[in-house]
Amino acid sequence: MPALRAQQEEGWDQFRRSDARYEAGNGEVDYTDEEGGQDSQQGSDDEFTQAPALRTVGDVQRALHPLQATADRLGKQVEQFAETLDRLGIKKHHKTQNDYQHVLPLVQRYKTIAHATVDSLKKSHGPELEEELKKSWVRKMRDTDGASGPSISSGHDGHDAGLRSSVDDLQRWKAEEQTWELFEVMLRVRHPALTSQTPSVYQDRPSKVSLVHRYSTEQDAWAQFLAEDDVAWERHNVVEWLKRSAETSGQDIDTIVAQLEPSAERGSGLRADGWLDSKLAIKQQKRLRSWPQELAPDSPGLDKSLVNSKKTKPLVTQLDPDAVTRQGRDLEDADLYFERAIWLACWEMIRRGKSWDSIREWCQQRAEDWRATIVRGDPRDSVIQSRSPGEQLHSDAGWQSRVLWRIMCFVAARKGGINEYEKAVYGVLSGDLASMEKVCRGWDDYLFAHYNSYLLRQFDHYLQLKFSERPPSTPLPSQVVSKPAMDGGRSFASGSEIIEMMKRLGTTSERQVKQPLKALQESLIAKTFSDFVFKQGLALSKSANSSKMSKTIPKMDTTPIDRSSTALISMQDHDLLRMITHMLFIYQDLGLDVGMRIHPWAVENIVVAYMEYLSEAGKQQLLPLYASRLSTQRSIMCLARLLPFVTDDKERKTVMQLMGNYKIDIPGVLNMQLRLIISDTPIDGKNSTRYPSLKIIDRTGVDHVGGAHLVRSDFIGTDIMDDERDLINGFCWYMLLDGYWKQTMAVGATLYKHLLRLGRLAAARQLYKEVPFPQLSLRKTRSILGRSVDISVELENSDEEADGQTSMGRSTRSRRIQSRSSSARRARHDRELLVKESCVFRDFEALIKTLDVMENWRRLVDQQPDESNPRRYRAWKQAIRGAHHRVVEAVQPLLHGWLQNPRDDEEAAEFELIRTACLPELVLAYNSILHFNGHVLRGDTFLMCMDLAALVAAEDGDLEAPFVAAGRVSELVDMFAIVSKSILAAEEEGTGGGKNIRKMKGASTDMWNVKVPPSG
Repeated sequence: MPALRAQQEEGWDQFRRSDARYEAGNGEVDYTDEEGGQDSQQGSDDEFTQAPALRTVGDVQRALHPLQATADRLGKQVEQFAETLDRLGIKKHHKTQNDYQHVLPLVQRYKTIAHATVDSLKKSHGPELEEELKKSWVRKMRDTDGASGPSISSGHDGHDAGLRSSVDDLQRWKAEEQTWELFEVMLRVRHPALTSQTPSVYQDRPSKVSLVHRYSTEQDAWAQFLAEDDVAWERHNVVEWLKRSAETSGQDIDTIVAQLEPSAERGSGLRADGWLDSKLAIKQQKRLRSWPQELAPDSPGLDKSLVNSKKTKPLVTQLDPDAVTRQGRDLEDADLYFERAIWLACWEMIRRGKSWDSIREWCQQRAEDWRATIVRGDPRDSVIQSRSPGEQLHSDAGWQSRVLWRIMCFVAARKGGINEYEKAVYGVLSGDLASMEKVCRGWDDYLFAHYNSYLLRQFDHYLQLKFSERPPSTPLPSQVVSKPAMDGGRSFASGSEIIEMMKRLGTTSERQVKQPLKALQESLIAKTFSDFVFKQGLALSKSANSSKMSKTIPKMDTTPIDRSSTALISMQDHDLLRMITHMLFIYQDLGLDVGMRIHPWAVENIVVAYMEYLSEAGKQQLLPLYASRLSTQRSIMCLARLLPFVTDDKERKTVMQLMGNYKIDIPGVLNMQLRLIISDTPIDGKNSTRYPSLKIIDRTGVDHVGGAHLVRSDFIGTDIMDDERDLINGFCWYMLLDGYWKQTMAVGATLYKHLLRLGRLAAARQLYKEVPFPQLSLRKTRSILGRSVDISVELENSDEEADGQTSMGRSTRSRRIQSRSSSARRARHDRELLVKESCVFRDFEALIKTLDVMENWRRLVDQQPDESNPRRYRAWKQAIRGAHHRVVEAVQPLLHGWLQNPRDDEEAAEFELIRTACLPELVLAYNSILHFNGHVLRGDTFLMCMDLAALVAAEDGDLEAPFVAAGRVSELVDMFAIVSKSILAAEEEGTGGGKNIRKMKGASTDMWNVKVPPSG
């Protein structure tokens, strides 16, 4: 295990160094292979071709990874999440209780990453966010139906915003930090065993040790309530999380107050003399009436004289807090605004979980102490709002008096209050849902209102059940008894029921509910995460296949989400995909089923979509880690689709090593990769078993020398399709796979056959150039034979070679000779087996190589200079001579037993089809080349045409059958007839004083020297 951990650490260090290289070069990393490129095989004719101009590495990198800038814009969070998962994630299938100790540290690390990102983004976008929040507060004061803040998008819109972050990024990461905190809270609440293993910054659940009696404080009753009721403990934690989220995502209270000061006309601090304008109006009336005592509301003429500045409503005659509701009269507009602003601040402080001491201090600074007195009475004051370790706020009030106090707050919320924020304060203290809903501006506010209401009602219900002999002595008002919300504390109302009730109400939070991030938070609270990920998996299937068929995410039946109210994500929601993916892994580490048993592919669509993003962003080295968390078959298929995008050999080696570390079936992935790509290429069903005939010879014209058709120019072409490029890249992986010789040869032969069936010669040539057999043999034989060998080259002294590989100690001469002989036989057997298993692959490579040199030969022919320039003509003739030798050398394997080693009868029949499609055209093209070269080079070239004719006509040969099967024997005869005429012409020219054609191995053209005696 230490060795594996050291290897893991080294891998992450190497990954960070690689990213540092990319950043240092402004996105242009040197991907040059230190081993050097492949030597050119074109010979002296390279001077007649020019290589196209290459782009910079940065251009290539940006083209290959279009989302690279998106991934880099927010730093290294993607890599940090992956590294954390790799270090702390549980990889064992059979987990023990001790394995779960890593779960909460994993979540805490994710939250830390999000928090650090928020701190970093604040430096750039903090002021901009503050400005947006200021505008939202102005809207909140003017429009009670507006949203409380700017909406938070769940991810990127798919367009690359470059390397610059934005205020939206800051908001998203704030929301993500809150979501990870919620995730941790829910894990601690629902899995208490985790809490005992990991320290927490949150409040521990009270123990069931305290005894509640008639003299107990409400603090003791509340603690016992949380200790006994699991549902209450969960609701309490949700409420507290909502408070903390409001505190971290909203503006500072003093900043809010500063924004409200101008309209309140109170100067700085919203302090000084309370209802100042209304007080001045009352004093004015007293002076006018010379009345030293309090004004009575029913005083004659007062309704017309004591009115607001707009002359529309009568003003109060007294200044106590209840005067407005008691008298049914109004305040001056500035005082109304002041009152609304003060209560809004009080609501916000309660909503954010401020302690009673903080609220009291704030109110005292504004000479409004009585408001703090009203707020005091929440049973959670002494338990929840204590932030310092060991600090507690004690209250001497008994629980009976607090029940009555909550009832009075409920009545005030329904019947009293000057504005909606004052009523909301009474509502949050009493649990009245209706009064709180009127000031809610978003999903979080509505959820807080519902959960707070249910929690307090549940507490009252608990007190009535546990201590029914001590009910409040004051009878409950009829409006309280009949209030439906007072029954909202029933313990059987689950989180999902509360969420569904919120949706049915059609509140103004609907806009935020439609945000996928809020839907995720909703699923964590309501215990519907498995249903959530199932629907998101279907949504991703729909999104991925909307414009074209996706290769990584299959098309599924999306009926379950057609009428779903759940907010759905898309392939562009990269941040949310990352979050859900890592939450899925954590639930799996806990052994919880999140839908994998019923809908495994739909759920895994989320992970696959995130992996596709990583691939597009150039983070291929992270793919094996996430693939290891998928089911075996899905892991193989996903990597098979994404690995072709890895084109650098160094990166391939790294990814392959990581795949091995994560126990991924590498041969299975590589084999599936090519199978899937081949299946993507459509083949006509009627011709699925047929091979199109090669079209090498140009039959539209004749050459200018002997009247024969020449090889066509550029008959191979250069057009390579994307799928074909993927095939080639896929097979390049086999170069790095140790061993698996037989499988590699079989896969390579299959690729050549596939490309020949499609007539895609350019792709076949590219495959031959990128993965030539000699290089493949040198790389793979080291792990098989113990040394790098090109087995296509026959070595005369194999015994000596085997002897060089044998290490022997001291022994007798006979044992040394016997051992050497045994080793030599074993080495010879291994070589022969490798040669046999690679025979078909080498045959196909020989075909492509021959076609390549033929096309190059024709390219030289097209460059034939005029003979009036002797120097240039001699250089061209020398190039033709070199090309001639390469053609002759390349074509030999095709003329002697080509594709004559099938495995079975089925493959033998297929080989016959290939031979029929390829050999006739190729032999004719070869003969045409020899014919042309005979005229240019003279010498014994024409004799090679005669040898070719004899080879085709040989009784034990295998070249005649393809001509017969293809019905092209007549073409062969016509071609040899042309060659015969050329030989006669050459002989006549030689007889006339030119050079005689030399004899070669006893052959000559004397048979053509037929002299006809003169007639007569």
